[in-house]
Amino acid sequence: YTMEGTWKPVKEVRTSVPQSGGGVTDDITYTTCQQEGRWIFNENKTGRRTDKNEVGSPLACSTISDRNLTYNYNKDDKSIEIKYAGTIVSDIGKVTTLDQTTLNIRIDDNTNPTVAKSTTYTLKRVQ
Repeated sequence: YTMEGTWKPVKEVRTSVPQSGGGVTDDITYTTCQQEGRWIFNENKTGRRTDKNEVGSPLACSTISDRNLTYNYNKDDKSIEIKYAGTIVSDIGKVTTLDQTTLNIRIDDNTNPTVAKSTTYTLKRVQ
């Protein structure tokens, strides 16, 4: 299966595991508004990520982030690197699921060497 296409985010799972043991997992199901966001992966390794959320008073579903990106996906070891326009540090991680309808991308956060943190995004194919 190919990552290329348009995907909607449906949830994320944030995991934090300190070296000392234990750990925390937060399972966040996205709202209807958040699911209107889109992750687009084009054939030429470019794309765009649009995030939406309820903001303002009264609350309205609005675009809170809209960024162009480039990506590199290695089908052999499932590694992925996503670089957003205007950022210095890329998001690096793994594609843990890729089938006709579902794409799971785990992004690792190595900023703190004593805590293993990651966020896994679950995306559903729109087209």
